[in-house]
Amino acid sequence: MAIAAAAVIVPLGLLFFISGLAVNLIQAVCFVLIRPLSKNTYRKINRVLAELLWLQLVWLVDWWAGVKIEVFADHESFNLMGKEHALVICNHRSDIDWLVGWVLAQRSGCLGSTLAVMKKSSKFLPVIGWSMWFSEYLFLERSWAKDENTLKAGIQHLKDFPRPFWLALFVEGTRFTQAKLLAAQEYATSQGLPVPRNVLIPRTKGFVSAVSHMRSFVPAIYDMTVAIPKSSPSPTMLRLFKGQSSVVHVHVKRRLMKELPETDEAVAQWCKDLFVEKDKLLDKHIAEDTFSDQPLQDIGRPIKSLLVVASWACLVAYGAYNFLQWSSLLSSWKGIALSAVGLAIVTILMQIMILFSQSERSTPAKVAPGKPKNNSESSEARRDKQQ
Repeated sequence: MAIAAAAVIVPLGLLFFISGLAVNLIQAVCFVLIRPLSKNTYRKINRVLAELLWLQLVWLVDWWAGVKIEVFADHESFNLMGKEHALVICNHRSDIDWLVGWVLAQRSGCLGSTLAVMKKSSKFLPVIGWSMWFSEYLFLERSWAKDENTLKAGIQHLKDFPRPFWLALFVEGTRFTQAKLLAAQEYATSQGLPVPRNVLIPRTKGFVSAVSHMRSFVPAIYDMTVAIPKSSPSPTMLRLFKGQSSVVHVHVKRRLMKELPETDEAVAQWCKDLFVEKDKLLDKHIAEDTFSDQPLQDIGRPIKSLLVVASWACLVAYGAYNFLQWSSLLSSWKGIALSAVGLAIVTILMQIMILFSQSERSTPAKVAPGKPKNNSESSEARRDKQQ
């Protein structure tokens, strides 16, 4: 991490981790004392707590880096966002797709009740992973034998969720890179499938299971497609911390859950066909540098995240000032050494967070070409084992 970048990242990291640990502590107390008595009350309180933490990252996008997110959606779909339960599926194009989703959730009024299906290692990330665990995110091990029951149980627990929620599922299973695209193209060729150009081949087992268990209480699927205009650099966590802007285009199409096929095999094929359609949509975006089939919606830039970060900064600064006065920590070499160790820990944690978000460091899709299969189910099982 360069010195100039560290001079910006470390103070922001201190603010995020100190305030985040305070949120985690309150979440833990509520989990132990309130949740056993009233799950709904716990969820309502946790929704506010999670939002106080996530808004700092929304501020990072909106106000610090000034990332411009342009949403293309029909008026009916746009107006329903945040007013209903929804399963959100999206191509995994950039390192901050999840943050883009949080920004849209914040604009829709459901940031604190936005959930996602994540890899299990995510929950061990200090502050952010712990808060996700308290907020009922679903953590999978990428082994369907273990994950099937985890996904089913997690979704069933959402049936009595007191507020509209979004559950995000990246069905490609990993973030997009050119190396992964090449592997997907080789696999598609070997299996006689449409060869992708801008997306990876969806891994449909999780999606089929989610649809199967959510049909009865989730009315819609939000089909989101993320694209980066040619004139904009791809956004990354490091660019965000450096205050470097980007432009992100998001195409949103609301699809009714009741219109999906009934059988698991048909739902899996529906998902595959959807990504073929998404691939064509991205081809069109590359040609036109916009999503011309939907109107551009104004999502604004609310001041709420700015006020939350300013409030946290004042609270943390006041607390740090009083602690330093009380402890005289900086009046001895031992205290200075402890402070330096604390700063080093924060620097390492921020570096881990940045590296964790990078697509080139995500789990590779080790797909090798094979003989064509007539049985699509066995073909996908084979691919799941290879990835």
